[in-house]
Amino acid sequence: MADRRKFLKSSIFSGLAVTTAGFSSMACASEPQKKPVKKPIVISTWNHGLDANKSAWQVLSAKGRAVDAVEQGVRVTEADPNNATVGIGGFPDRDGVVTLDACIMDEFENCGSVAFLQNIKHPISVARKVMDDTPHVMLVGEGARQFAVEKGFKEENLLTEKSEKAWKNWLKNQDYKPKINIENHDTIGMVALDDAGNLSGACTTSGAAWKMHGRVGDSPIIGAGLYVDNEIGAVTATGLGEFVIKICGAHMIVELMRQGLAPREACKQAVERIVRKYPDNYKDLQVGFLALSKDGEYGAYAIHKGFNFAVKSEDQEELINAEYYQG
Repeated sequence: MADRRKFLKSSIFSGLAVTTAGFSSMACASEPQKKPVKKPIVISTWNHGLDANKSAWQVLSAKGRAVDAVEQGVRVTEADPNNATVGIGGFPDRDGVVTLDACIMDEFENCGSVAFLQNIKHPISVARKVMDDTPHVMLVGEGARQFAVEKGFKEENLLTEKSEKAWKNWLKNQDYKPKINIENHDTIGMVALDDAGNLSGACTTSGAAWKMHGRVGDSPIIGAGLYVDNEIGAVTATGLGEFVIKICGAHMIVELMRQGLAPREACKQAVERIVRKYPDNYKDLQVGFLALSKDGEYGAYAIHKGFNFAVKSEDQEELINAEYYQG
């Protein structure tokens, strides 16, 4: 009898061991496999983002910081006199004055911004100086210009012959109905994930052509035209800034991503909010959002057909047409 009890006890524990091992094996097999983080990677708005990304990639491929990459990237567009909506050569306001806006944000949620800046070609670098060298976030107008000069930035005339000619032609009718779409690229926004897994972003523009003197859009406003949360993702915006500001677009999308939405779906929900809240306006304006998550996933969405964005990583370099609500 004793031998029988030993046999039964041994059989029971052996069975439990096998069963437990089986459950353990099943649990391991059912655990979701995490995708490897795609890094480094840089994405930016519009077709001029292709050249901007190349400059940013020089920093990223050398294991540099994302914040340095986005600054260097958008400077390429700011320096292009043939680009009518960013930096030198940007279309002026209705008084014939070129005014520039820009902001930058790093992985520590430090940020700097300038708005209504005149005679300085690289507002993104002035914004970087505001972030790095002052206790402030935003400087505007004459104060921003003075600060830039003190920091060694060269003043120059930003109104090119081509842009002046366009402005004088506009003066004949003075029709102001901004339709920012593929025919009139507005801003360059850029977000990047570096080799260390950190996110940063930059946004720079000359704003809507023929705007009222003193008008500022979303591009220099943290939370509207740009927002970075290094735990979640980075987002930038393009289009008619008033409507991006009204929904705090970039910040909203980051928070939607925090709730678990993929970048593309978060951008889509932001666009749909504009459509829903402004049914009488959205058909005549363009807004596009571009988002990059902490794991290197990206996505975009716009109100209308025509918004595209550039992607650059180790194995990818292309221009992608964003999905849209209504063509």
